[in-house]
Amino acid sequence: MTQNIYDDPSFFQAYGQLPRSIQGLDGAPEWPALRAMLPAIRDRNVLDLGCGYGWFCRWARENGAITVTGIDLSELMLARARAMTNDPAVDFRREDLETIGLDAQAYCLVYSSLTFHYLKHLEALFRQVHAALISGGSLVFSVEHPIFTAPLHPGWVEREPGRHSWPVEAYLSEGGRSTDWLVRGVIKQHRTIATYVDLLLRQGFRLARLLEWGPSAEQIAAQPALAIERERPAFLLIAAEK
Repeated sequence: MTQNIYDDPSFFQAYGQLPRSIQGLDGAPEWPALRAMLPAIRDRNVLDLGCGYGWFCRWARENGAITVTGIDLSELMLARARAMTNDPAVDFRREDLETIGLDAQAYCLVYSSLTFHYLKHLEALFRQVHAALISGGSLVFSVEHPIFTAPLHPGWVEREPGRHSWPVEAYLSEGGRSTDWLVRGVIKQHRTIATYVDLLLRQGFRLARLLEWGPSAEQIAAQPALAIERERPAFLLIAAEK
């Protein structure tokens, strides 16, 4: 079973203070780039894996989706999503993405934001997603960039405050990592970019777009604090088609 860190009260409280928790999609700086990867969803069925508060589910309905299904492992996240959503066409369900079974050819879009890096058995999920998409359907997702999920080598050197060396041997060694983010002991699965792509191709997907996200000049002008994100990509964004 996936680590259910979002139902840890301390984590959930801290997560609720993040800009993306307070402002929704507008608080996620990678959202404009991710949105540009989405297919047309009007009059289509959409699935959100790791839906959290349900921000994307509500956006999809506002932009014409017939039905939207949001799936999450966290009871606390789902309770917040249901409290914030007043739409019978949006259905929230509690499922573990490590073991989920999806209906065949049910969706035109499967979407996921910053969830897949928690999953140990990602290839099995990609197999389910491929079967759940209609012909020509899309999988669009973001994960924490592998630069972040790879740990620092024990012998890393801080070249200057806030800037570290990122050795190749740490990056190429894949698997679970324990990290301290909001609370201690959050488990994330480190994979290289090549592995993400290979897992998709092995399940029959066609890679449509891959982006190592960093803020645009316009975003930095509006929010100067984002300038540090130009030093290394924070997120990996991928669009694939069936």
